[in-house]
Amino acid sequence: MVIPKAHRETPFDMTDAEWLSTRRLLAEMRALLADEFRPDGWNVGWNVEPSGGQTVRHAHCHLVARYDDEPYAGRGIRWWIKQKENARPM
Repeated sequence: MVIPKAHRETPFDMTDAEWLSTRRLLAEMRALLADEFRPDGWNVGWNVEPSGGQTVRHAHCHLVARYDDEPYAGRGIRWWIKQKENARPM
């Protein structure tokens, strides 16, 4: 996870400099994890507001290593959104 030092509730509240620093830290984290764990892919995500999954009211970014042999490999972070049981009633 990358967490800005300054309190920002969502990534949309971050300054341009904080976005750039976050991007640099993500790249550093990716390099460290890739070297040690050799993942096959990645998910990078922000949970924003409670409906988006945010439970801590401080902006933070997740970097998740993914592997080809996982049960849900290749389905990405929006796969569950497309599931029938997640559809909003009309």
